[in-house]
Amino acid sequence: MNSIKNKILVTGGAGNVGSALVEKLISDPHNFVVIMDNLSTGLLSKLPSSQFTNWKFIKGDVNLLNDVSSVMLSFHFDYVFHFAAVVGVIRTQENPIDVLNDIDGIKNILNLSKNTSVKHVYFSSSSEVYGEPVELPQNEHRTPLNSRVPYAVVKNVGECFFRSYWQTFHLPYTIFRFFNTYGPNQSVDFVVARFLSLALKNKDITIYGDGSQTRTFTYVEDTISVITKIFEQKLFINDVINIGNDELMTIKELAELTIKLTGSKSKIIYLPPLKDGDMTRRQPDNKKMRDILNKKLISIEEGIKLMMKDERFLKSTGLL
Repeated sequence: MNSIKNKILVTGGAGNVGSALVEKLISDPHNFVVIMDNLSTGLLSKLPSSQFTNWKFIKGDVNLLNDVSSVMLSFHFDYVFHFAAVVGVIRTQENPIDVLNDIDGIKNILNLSKNTSVKHVYFSSSSEVYGEPVELPQNEHRTPLNSRVPYAVVKNVGECFFRSYWQTFHLPYTIFRFFNTYGPNQSVDFVVARFLSLALKNKDITIYGDGSQTRTFTYVEDTISVITKIFEQKLFINDVINIGNDELMTIKELAELTIKLTGSKSKIIYLPPLKDGDMTRRQPDNKKMRDILNKKLISIEEGIKLMMKDERFLKSTGLL
């Protein structure tokens, strides 16, 4: 521990983006990372390999003050990435009170951070805050945040808390608005992993509505690269950044591409549209992200091919 320069807490670190971030952070031996997750959606299988010793997992619920205070007061963190949340369109629609309870976790993290050694807090927000877009692409400071869905409301309220704690207590923050990050550790609750898992098993792929909803899809490697560059170079202090690819694709096109790439016999089945939360269009203004990465983002076709070859994804879906 003598060579450790940064003690970092990652809440939700057993999830898709959180686990990938942890892997990247611990690749630097100067970082010591504590992963906190209640495993409601995260999985122990997503934790780093035992070859690394500069990390520790603690099962706990950030929404419970006793759980998170015991962790934060024990380790005296320098940085906190608050990524824990109830996620997934269906899950958040079916459990709105659980979603609203995530406000407690945001307040717990901020109160404990301002009262301890934390130098900077990073918050996982979402493209959902934009609601139905009034313009495309959706710009961080020009597009209004107009969704009334509980998940989006909580993310919007969370952003307000982070800005307010800077204004009142001078606790620096950075807000990440994520647009559909996918990768080998993604749960099959989410569209790319679900379609790919079904296609590889030659099972029918179900789509809500007519599949004309447009989305952009960001491979996790690009997402984590931009997060770590922001962290290491101290960029976007007290600011917000969209993190997402800007190549538009309909959900129907995604299903068709997945079937084509896998050579699957799957058929596309159309279900009634969701009542709320399934926005018809979504596309980030990602100029900030592209400027930081200074490279072409990984395309959805490349990303699906990478997932098809990844043992983690194949094992998690029972294909290996």
